[in-house]
Amino acid sequence: MTYSIVARDPATGRLGIAVQSHYLVVGPPVVWADAGVGAIATQASVDISFGPIGLELLRNGRSAEKVVAALVASDTQPEDRQVGVVDAKGTAASYTGPRCIPAAGNIAGEGFTVQGNLLERETCWPAMARAYRAATDEGLPFAERLLRALEAAEAEGGDVRGRQSAAMVIVSGELQAAGWRGRLLDLRVDDHPDPVPELRRLVALHDAYDLLSDEGDAARAGTAESDRYAEARRRAPEALELAFWMGVEQALRGEVEAGRQEIQTAITADARWRTTLEHLATSGHLGEDPSLLERLLR
Repeated sequence: MTYSIVARDPATGRLGIAVQSHYLVVGPPVVWADAGVGAIATQASVDISFGPIGLELLRNGRSAEKVVAALVASDTQPEDRQVGVVDAKGTAASYTGPRCIPAAGNIAGEGFTVQGNLLERETCWPAMARAYRAATDEGLPFAERLLRALEAAEAEGGDVRGRQSAAMVIVSGELQAAGWRGRLLDLRVDDHPDPVPELRRLVALHDAYDLLSDEGDAARAGTAESDRYAEARRRAPEALELAFWMGVEQALRGEVEAGRQEIQTAITADARWRTTLEHLATSGHLGEDPSLLERLLR
């Protein structure tokens, strides 16, 4: 009922999963990942326990191959299961039970595995593997490579029943004291007539916000805030939140005219941003200058 890709980015060590299915809310049962540990997709006749148990095995030093073998060996109906695992070293392994509904199959490659079942054609998962390898050779961002793999499956027919939901998770390649700290991207399209394009839209929006984060890749690479903001607005011109809060930040550090222009961009599109600004002033979040609000709204 599902096709997915599980992968490790060799440049950063990040681990990621992307999935699509004609199934309501496909992300939670299928997608399992822990920073610095590994990533798992459990699907077909889903045994959700494959996710947490598999991650615990990876955490205890088992390789992807041994995790798949252990999960299958301990299962009461392995013939109906499908699972893909990539460990923190980039070793990939996958399994398709003989009773998975066709078209069904898997390919484990270098640093990734693709798998699918109940698909329209047996060309779906090979197309995913080719697309992911080609995108890797192009040097494209990790999330883009995962999206390319999903789009390749769609081009070959995808889920034989159609489309409904999709999800993508990317975690850090470094172990974290608190697992949630390593979750870099976590996006879901739970019910949509065309979930893969919608997932792509959300990834672009996420990337735009990440550009303005002081913890984001661009900031860590030393890219100037002005350049990051310009790129974020280019990628997500509909994200008025970015314009509004950048304007507030500029105004608070004394760049009042620049801030006014950004805030007015948001207010012109939606008057509720004016009310938001007034609420900030009322609650003391526009600093101690009582004239700032008036100057920003003139």
